[in-house]
Amino acid sequence: MIQLDEQLFLYLNALGSESWDGFWLFMTDKFNMIPLYVVLLIFTFRKIGWKKGLWVVFTIALLITCTDQITNLFKDGFARLRPCHDPDIAPLMRLVKNRCGGLYGFFSGHSSNSFALAIFFVTFFKTISPAMRWLVLWAAIVAYSRVYVGVHYPIDIICGALLGSTIGFVFAQTSRRYLLP
Repeated sequence: MIQLDEQLFLYLNALGSESWDGFWLFMTDKFNMIPLYVVLLIFTFRKIGWKKGLWVVFTIALLITCTDQITNLFKDGFARLRPCHDPDIAPLMRLVKNRCGGLYGFFSGHSSNSFALAIFFVTFFKTISPAMRWLVLWAAIVAYSRVYVGVHYPIDIICGALLGSTIGFVFAQTSRRYLLP
């Protein structure tokens, strides 16, 4: 399975081209997503009010903290080198970012966090705004960007997406129970 994951990584990573590098670097930079987060917060406060909105903000902070800590436990526990740190893979790949990141990559924190947020908002606002479903596409693009720029294997982003989706769903269902009538 590891060998198949490496081959798929090399194939997907090689599909990149300099003309698309800027887009994928933009999508992989978490600070570029701040406007999206601001829009989501404004939407939240407008739809459910300040008091409940503050609880959602607190819940999201807890959600991201939980997702990050579990991701770090997995990275340290599995100790799987990122492709850009793997001496067998690194010479064969395109590293689009100017740096590789931490030594270990299983699983992707970008993927788990973006899917946790997306699924949280999709689930929490499912009866209020079906348009939130577009956030899943955003999360998938963020997750794929990690393969494109050369810092994660496909299995890293898939496992991150699964964990993030699960955590996002649980937090949203719990929050809906207490915050929405």
